[in-house]
Amino acid sequence: MGLKNCQAKPIADWLIDGARSAADTEDVLGELCDRLLRCGMPMWRVGLFLLTLHPHIMGQRFLWKEGTAVDVNSAPFKAFQTQDFRNSPVRRVIDSGIAVRRRLGDKDCPLDFTMLRELQEQGVTDYLAVPLSFADGEMHGATFATRDPSGFSDAQIAGLKSIAAPLSRAVETRTLRRTACALLDTYVGHKGGARILAGQIRRGHVDAINAVIWFSDMRGFTTLSDRLEPQTLVDLLNRYFDCQVPSILDHGGEVLEYLGDGVLAVFLIAPDGDDMGQVCKAALDAARESRDAVARLSERMVSRGILARSAGELGTSSEQGSHGVHFGLALHLGQVSYGNIGSRNRLNFTCIGPAVNLAARIETLTKKLNRTILASDEFARQCPSEFLPVGEFDLAGFTALQAVFGLNDEFTPPISADPRAARAGAEPDRA
Repeated sequence: MGLKNCQAKPIADWLIDGARSAADTEDVLGELCDRLLRCGMPMWRVGLFLLTLHPHIMGQRFLWKEGTAVDVNSAPFKAFQTQDFRNSPVRRVIDSGIAVRRRLGDKDCPLDFTMLRELQEQGVTDYLAVPLSFADGEMHGATFATRDPSGFSDAQIAGLKSIAAPLSRAVETRTLRRTACALLDTYVGHKGGARILAGQIRRGHVDAINAVIWFSDMRGFTTLSDRLEPQTLVDLLNRYFDCQVPSILDHGGEVLEYLGDGVLAVFLIAPDGDDMGQVCKAALDAARESRDAVARLSERMVSRGILARSAGELGTSSEQGSHGVHFGLALHLGQVSYGNIGSRNRLNFTCIGPAVNLAARIETLTKKLNRTILASDEFARQCPSEFLPVGEFDLAGFTALQAVFGLNDEFTPPISADPRAARAGAEPDRA
């Protein structure tokens, strides 16, 4: 009994046909193992080890064990540098493209890989690792293990090797889609990425949506750029973004663009507007979390001597760079045009409109008013107990004076005696 070459053909045909009954890689693996068991294969554990293109992880492991669902784990880059992975059959087949078999039930079986002794202690009697070669030449791996006292027969080993190539094709198509989703999530955000994958890719294809607009900007970035070493500046900027982006995402927002040291994000509101108050509260919670995180970052940078404590210290040491990290943030509520904008050969998935311009203009007031977070009248009305008016301002690009509100917990009064005197904001419109 067991899987013979002729019995492997239906499984190979299913894989070659695209394994259409399985949507994801874990589904492919689960159904593959079910089919192998039905053919009489004494399978106990099967694993897929796939390298991936992702900013945070080097690869993924899909592991099936008899009687359990497929388990999916992601491995960070550092995991691929560990001694355990370097001295593993999977690494051997990825590097060499040659299958590795160890009959662990034999007394004289060499335990030349770190994990073989652990498998042997778990009762594994036979182990096979095969390369999975993708169309671009990139190599990945699959492993098969049994606890049958007789191990795998020669016919079963031949059958498993014969399905490696069609398994590679079925897994590759799903890996490419998974990679595309990960890259789109990374560069345009999850909601934007989903729209692009769904076919919203034509230039000028935009939707009019209601949203909370988040516009933030670091203060004194030009001074920091002049005084800090390039890599130090990049590391600081990344940490600064880490103070905002996780909170934005955790509270349902979407980061659309990094504008140098600025962040443009949106919190989408349902078409019927029923969740408007809830969305505004979530955005405000994210804003407060970000404010506190930036303050902690600033203190760390000062304590390590990377930044000076105050602007007055700038002349004391050129190595210290600038005063602590500070930023301004504006929250506004309005309608934006959300979609593909750009040239024929280079599109950007973003949002534009007067509402975005107003958020940008209000943000420029944060330094003048000595505030971190400011809000428009439209946003403040959704959180009335949180805000107090700080004045009406003549903002560039807007004919009417704009009422601006500050948080109750930011008590410092405005520095400007006449907030109407200056036209705030000179950056280009995004309408």
